[in-house]
Order: sequence, then C-alpha cells, then structure tokens
Amino acid sequence: MFTIEHDYDATVVTLIDEGEAPLQEDVIINAFDDCITVTQVDPRTDEVVRITLSFTQLRDLEAALDLPEGIYQLRKT
Repeated sequence: MFTIEHDYDATVVTLIDEGEAPLQEDVIINAFDDCITVTQVDPRTDEVVRITLSFTQLRDLEAALDLPEGIYQLRKT
C-alpha cells in the first residue's frame, strides 16, 4: 500500500509494508525540485535514517532494476 501527497515544496510518497510478518517500517520518499530523499525509522535505534539521491542517481537506479549484474554508464542519446 502507498500514499501520495503534494506538499508545498515536495511530492511525498509513503510506502507501507503489507507483506507477511515481520513487516518493515514505512519508507517515505520526498521528491523536491533538485533531489529525492528516502527516509525510514531504524527500529533498533528508533532514529530516522535519510538518504539523498540526485535525479541522475535516481535515473541510474531505475535502469539498474532491469539489468543483469555488471558495470554500466548511461549516456544521453
């Protein structure tokens, strides 16, 4: 399950784990004009862990999900 919200400066997507137990903490993705942040609470420390991706890194991640093991570099065509 997921939710989508449009805030003033970002689009916020929250991914909610509905699988079999043990369930993972919610993942919150904020899409800003210049970057994407991914946050999740670490249940062991009860602290929020945040990762920031550039749009180039996000593009590479999207491509990587459909490719076999290896080293790649995307180029504009």
